[in-house]
Amino acid sequence: MSLRIAFMGTPDFSVTVLSELLAAGHEVVAVYSQPPRKSGRGMTETPGPVHRFAADAGIEVRTPRSLKSAEEQQAFADLDLDVAVVVAYGLILPKAILDAPRMGCLNLHASLLPRWRGAAPIQRAIMAGDKETGVMVMQMDAGLDTGPVLLAEHMPVTKTTTAGSLHDDLSQVGASLMVRALAALSRGSIVATQQSNVGVTYAHKIEKDEARIDWTRKAPELDCHIRGLTPFPGAFFEVTRGDVATRIKVLRAEPVSAKGASGEVLSLEDGVTIACGEGALRITELQRAGKGPMKADDFLRGFALSRGERLV
Repeated sequence: MSLRIAFMGTPDFSVTVLSELLAAGHEVVAVYSQPPRKSGRGMTETPGPVHRFAADAGIEVRTPRSLKSAEEQQAFADLDLDVAVVVAYGLILPKAILDAPRMGCLNLHASLLPRWRGAAPIQRAIMAGDKETGVMVMQMDAGLDTGPVLLAEHMPVTKTTTAGSLHDDLSQVGASLMVRALAALSRGSIVATQQSNVGVTYAHKIEKDEARIDWTRKAPELDCHIRGLTPFPGAFFEVTRGDVATRIKVLRAEPVSAKGASGEVLSLEDGVTIACGEGALRITELQRAGKGPMKADDFLRGFALSRGERLV
């Protein structure tokens, strides 16, 4: 059954879901997305990924800065929706918006709720060392990711999982899950399950200061930290030469058995091995500011590190 839908989303993660809704034959009558933001050297206003995709597909795109006004809420109600699908939109939905569609508003959230409610569930799951995460379709209510769950898919977090790879996997799985949820919703065969009050955690937005590597932490913890911030914003350390501090991102590393003072360069063979508070990390891929990603050997040919020096 084709449903009359408003899609509300902004980043790349949301595009896959919108694409699948269209492929499933649903009538997406409007797309809501964050307003274009200034970027680049010229600070020109650039539409987000969902905005661009929807415009190319010939769908009306609306970019209000808020949905709190009576005018915006009436414009939304006038769409005469069966359901609204929300995927990483970025604006709070007032009660009038939540209540307008006949079947309510469904949200796709990239965690196993109630764990990692909030803005950065993909990164936080990896950074915390979770062995499993997933994606859920939730019936939205007035709380922050507190509504009843309609469908869920679980996914392992492996020793090589990065925020980038998990983002892409969950986006694909989530798109299929949302299509299935809408089909079941239209048949009246879906069962809502209230979230548990046990195990609630919040995935707060990633702050810039968090990306700096603290070499006093244990190597396995730093491995999770690095993978959870790859590719963006990227975990980093700095090397100072004279008055110049060079920021270096760590893109790939693995814990190894070695000892030394925290931050000490232990070896420059088969990667860059750095001592941690417990154990060590062997870094195999790095990136200097203004440069592309490089394997450790290539990196060292253009930026010298010395065995025994301390990194911060």
